[in-house]
Amino acid sequence: MRTFLISLLLISGSLFNIHAQKTELKFNPDGKFKILQLTDVHYIYGKPEAQIALDNIDAVLAAEKPDFIVITGDIIYGKPARESMQTVMEHVSKAGKPFVALFGNHDDENGLSRKELLEIIRSYPLSLNTTVEGIHGVTNQVLTLKNKDGKPEMAFFCFDSNAYSAIKGVKGYDIIRFDQIEWYRRQSEQFKADNGGVPLPALAFFHIPFPEYAQAASDERKPLIGSRTEYVTCPALNSGLFTSMKEMGDVIATFVGHDHDNDYVTVFQGMLLGYGRYSGANTVYNHLKPNGCRVIELTKGEEGLKTWIRLRDGRIINEVAFPEDFAR
Repeated sequence: MRTFLISLLLISGSLFNIHAQKTELKFNPDGKFKILQLTDVHYIYGKPEAQIALDNIDAVLAAEKPDFIVITGDIIYGKPARESMQTVMEHVSKAGKPFVALFGNHDDENGLSRKELLEIIRSYPLSLNTTVEGIHGVTNQVLTLKNKDGKPEMAFFCFDSNAYSAIKGVKGYDIIRFDQIEWYRRQSEQFKADNGGVPLPALAFFHIPFPEYAQAASDERKPLIGSRTEYVTCPALNSGLFTSMKEMGDVIATFVGHDHDNDYVTVFQGMLLGYGRYSGANTVYNHLKPNGCRVIELTKGEEGLKTWIRLRDGRIINEVAFPEDFAR
């Protein structure tokens, strides 16, 4: 009965993506699938110092030639919002690869709403952005990576991590809300049902880290690979998203932004928790220089992933294989 109800929800679209995935994501001829994560571009149209962010986008995309691009929030940081967003999208689109853009806490502070910004992003042919009606946030969606037979081999959950706390007496950043978590759980259950009762492996992308990032970084028994030069600025409350991911058994890794001076990966309760590399310019604080991006590489038929940081000057740092490098 439960599976039947979930199927009805899928058909109606009331709790799922309201637009079908425009482009199928597939492994390349080498059996690899490379994701390039840009984060915290913080672009301001017309500011000379913001050019470094655009130069970074051009450089890392040319060097890595990814199969898919994910931008994990705080894309723009000032007015004019439309021109700022269009400029970033044009540079991302030049790579000729499909992409998805998620919102951070600053994107809609510059004169356009999240929905208006989403329409700009979706106007670019290579954008895979959709939305889910009836739940909090605008950039919630799930994409699938398929094999040559068209069967999903992995899911990519994208969450809008909202902005600032709306709960009276609770300061700081918002949580990923309960209706978003319920949407994720239902979609995860459907993937599992379609996969013969086995959870479909997944990655998750969002902007603001959940509290487990702070717990993981404080565990001296676990390796932490990369830079951690500021504390984790997560919500004061825990909505239970991490617990839901562990219960569903599908998400193997999460990737966030938000904290400009962190670019590390570590493991918590068997899940890889990663930051991207600050991709913006000197329009806001940043001490990890030069800027760059994170790269995530999947291999067909293999569990886990490889990830590294690509810097704007061409260097590669902090190469990691998960779970191998954390098994010792």
